[in-house]
Amino acid sequence: MKRRLTLGPNRRVLLAALLAAGGSAVTLAGCGGTFMGEQEQPKGPDPAFARKIVTYPSPEPAGTIIVDPGAHYLYRIQGDGTAIRYGVGVGAEGFVWNGLAVIHTKQEWPDWYPPPEMLERKPELREHMVQLQSGIGMPGGPDNPIGARAMYLWQGNKDTLYRIHGTNDPSTIGHNVSSGCIRLTNDDIVDLYNRTPIGTKVVALATATGGPTAAAQ
Repeated sequence: MKRRLTLGPNRRVLLAALLAAGGSAVTLAGCGGTFMGEQEQPKGPDPAFARKIVTYPSPEPAGTIIVDPGAHYLYRIQGDGTAIRYGVGVGAEGFVWNGLAVIHTKQEWPDWYPPPEMLERKPELREHMVQLQSGIGMPGGPDNPIGARAMYLWQGNKDTLYRIHGTNDPSTIGHNVSSGCIRLTNDDIVDLYNRTPIGTKVVALATATGGPTAAAQ
């Protein structure tokens, strides 16, 4: 079982302060999140972005994921003219790429690896990190800004660097944020993760075109 990291109060507050001073972006091989210190209690998401079944006609087969970053929604096609709609927060990287891909790998409680430039700029961060399999970072867990789950999108043999992941700051759902790809609340990413096998098709819409309007059931 993967070990989770829970920071003590002093370490959480100090690390949050260091990140605020050195940059809020955190990286998961192309994506990032927002680190929440103990004194930064996350607010709940906007109810308009709560998970629900909606009318969403689509030619895509059941199970396909459609990401509409401009509208801040993600849809899982049900195959009967409806979809499960999830609210999402969209980071800068979430607007850069669009097209077709598949879920190549999935990970529970993914680790956080600060980018090298952040560690160079704020070397004191290292005392709050540990040596992980892929380098210096923070093990996955409730304090990790990447959230409870992550799914990695590839095109053929190429990593798109586009991720669908969780967040420990649900107030960012329905908004554009400074870093990261496509984030869901931890409850929603766990729900989507459990419904999504490896190889699932993902369609990321271009923000200029958007997607069809979905009506709530």
